[in-house]
Formats: sequence, structure tokens, C-alpha cells
Amino acid sequence: MNMAMMRLRREDPRVVGSFKLHRRLGAGGMGVVYLGSDKKGQRVALKVIRPDLAEDQEFRSRFAREVSAARRIRGGCTARLVAADLEAERPWFATQYVPGPSLHDKVADQGALSAAEVAMVGAALSEGLVAVHEAGVVHRDLKPSNILLSPKGPRIIDFGIAWATGASTLTHVGTAVGSPGFLAPEQVRGALVTPATDVFSLGATLAYASTADSPFGHGSSEVMLYRVVHEEAHLHGVPDALAPLVRACLAKDPEDRPSTLDLSLRLKEIAAREAQDLYDGRPPAPRAAEADRPTGRLADTYPEPQRTQRRPQGTAPGQRGTTPPPRGGMPSRGAGPVRGNAPSRGGGASRPNGTGTGASRTNGTGTGTARQGARPTPAARNSTGSGTRPAPRRQPPRGTATRLRPANPRLLRQRIFVFVVVTLIVALGIALVQGLSG
Repeated sequence: MNMAMMRLRREDPRVVGSFKLHRRLGAGGMGVVYLGSDKKGQRVALKVIRPDLAEDQEFRSRFAREVSAARRIRGGCTARLVAADLEAERPWFATQYVPGPSLHDKVADQGALSAAEVAMVGAALSEGLVAVHEAGVVHRDLKPSNILLSPKGPRIIDFGIAWATGASTLTHVGTAVGSPGFLAPEQVRGALVTPATDVFSLGATLAYASTADSPFGHGSSEVMLYRVVHEEAHLHGVPDALAPLVRACLAKDPEDRPSTLDLSLRLKEIAAREAQDLYDGRPPAPRAAEADRPTGRLADTYPEPQRTQRRPQGTAPGQRGTTPPPRGGMPSRGAGPVRGNAPSRGGGASRPNGTGTGASRTNGTGTGTARQGARPTPAARNSTGSGTRPAPRRQPPRGTATRLRPANPRLLRQRIFVFVVVTLIVALGIALVQGLSG
């Protein structure tokens, strides 16, 4: 049923019972649905039965039993029954108005839902069906257009029309009410309708929400009803986490389908797991993107010195050109040659000559001569002739050492001397002024 609001037509009533009608919400095979409000301003969805059905006494008696059962339903996943008049010339009933699009419209407009969203919607619907079945009621017409996605969660609607028209037997093809692709096989065969019937319809609804298509394809009513009874549902595109459970719901034998309570518990577990997987899957994405950057500084600069550290000791100087030097003259973090740049505990700095071996401190000729505690001269640093500029890397540690040890004591002595001289001059000036004034 299309739930888009339309203006009232000339033949539409303006008042039904104590409710004032404002708009048409839709029209179906059993009647018209209106948007109405009572004297307090509470909005309702009011459904008026067709005149020809109102003349059927069997229809009226069955309709009265089902409306009476609807009053016993408790739970937040259904549209609450507000009022009904079964003795009116055209029977009607009013349910709580649920704002929000139907599941059918949302999928048609925005595409298939994610696995987590489908599981959450399915868990809420199956929990609502538990309350419905505990009241002794079978919906018989559960489908995406009868599920409204309100801000407070999904709501099941159209109980009255489903109960009034979805008889427990089907005498011939074409008398079934609702979408043929969502009817259970026992409804088509004319067998007994049980709560498992709603489980089949819910499975088809979850498949539609996952794939944006009916699990039994498209075609005429006769073709669709035949597929429901004799062919397996097409679940291509249903997420792996949901496919086994949806397939179990669509079993041809009602005894093979899960109960609504078991379905609710399992869907809640899937929803929690899928939501956690989405949460855990977000942080690695930036790291993977950063590692794949073709011009990333970290990827181009730092891993290479770690590989050159494992080269044999006698590596030829000419192989240094394959490793780009760190940008900005800063030491590379975590690489072997960088540890050689740090001052040793003995006070002297042990530095490599930039050959890239990292395992031994050489003089640039590949002979492996040790240079402990000796500061390389400019000639030694440039002896390799490789064209690289290791000198800027060594300047910051050398400059730091000269500032810390020889400069600070001399600066301290100068400041003390200046302080003493200034104090004496100030004292002499005060004494001179006092002498002159005396």
C-alpha cells in the first residue's frame, strides 16, 4: 500500500467516528487509509473497509475477532490500536500514526541496507512478532510496505487488513491478499497458518532489505506463487552473516523454520557483531592508505636504512646511491646508522662515515677500520665521493656538544663578573650622592 499523503477526494468522508480526516495515506484492495486526528490532536491512521466487504457477515465476524485480539497486543514494534467501530455501515479501525518511510520506500530510494542495519531491523521485528504471537494473532501479510521505519524503531502495521483478508485457507490461485513473493507456501497451499508463517514472510523481507530485490524474482501472481511453493529463494547478495539465518526462515516446511524468539536472539547477536566489526574496521583504514601512498615520506625514507643495516660489512661504497638520505638532515628513527650518531657514554661521539653498512664504523674505503672516539674531519666525510650530503646530519650533534660543555661555564663567569661590577658602581654612586648632600 502506498503511504504517500494525498488530498481527500470528493467521495471521501471528512469525519469518521470522533476523528477528523485530513489526508489520504493510501488505498488497497480492502479499503482506504486516512490520516486523521481526534479532539486532542492525536494523529491516527484510520482504515475504512470497502462497502462490498462490509456486507459480508462472515467478514464482519472474523474482523471483529481479530480486532479484539489486536487490543491484547503489547509491545513497541506495532502500531497501537486506538479505536474501532465494527457495527458501522462501513467498519473501520484507527491505529497510532507512525511517521517515517516504509522499509520498501527506503530501500527503493537509497538501496540495500548494510548487514548491521538489516540485523537490527530484523531483531526489532522478530521481537515484535513474539508479542503478536503471544496474543494469539498471526499477521499473515508481513512485507516491506507494512513495516514503517519510525525514529523510535521499526513498526509493524496493517494488522487489521491482514487478519480480515488473509484467511487460513486459499481455495484458488489469485485470492491471496498481499505481495505473492512474501506469502508463505502454506498460505498458497491452503494449509494451516501458524506463527511460522510470519517467520517465512520476515525472512523474505530481510532478503529484500539486503539485496533491494524480491528473493523470488518478479512476474505474475501465478508465477510468483509457484516459485514460493516449488523453487528455492535467490539469496545472492545477502551478507554471509545473515544468509544462513535467512535461508532457514525461508524453509518450505514450517517445522524447519526458527521460532520468533530464537530469531530475535540470533539477530541481536549478529547486529552486535556486525556493529563491532564496523567499529574495529575503521582505524586501520587510514594506516593502510598511508602505507600505499606512492610519495609518502615515511615509506620512502625510513624502511631503506633498516635494510641496508643488514648488508655485509664489506659492502662497496658505490651501493650507497640506492638509499636516499633522510630529508631535512634529521636522523632516521629506528635505523642502525642513526644510533651511531648519538654521543657515547664515554663522552666521545662514534660516527660512521656514511657508507650505509651500519654494522661497523668505516673510513669510507670499505676496509672496516674502527674510529672510536674520533671526530671525522671534512676530508674523511667527503672521501666516499658518493654525492650524498651526510654532513648536515652530523652538524647538530657536534654543535650541541660545543655549546653544552665549554660555553656554559664561561658564560656563567661573565655574568657573575658583570653583576659584581654593576653592584660596586651603584654603591659608589650612592655614597657619592650622600657625601655631596652632607
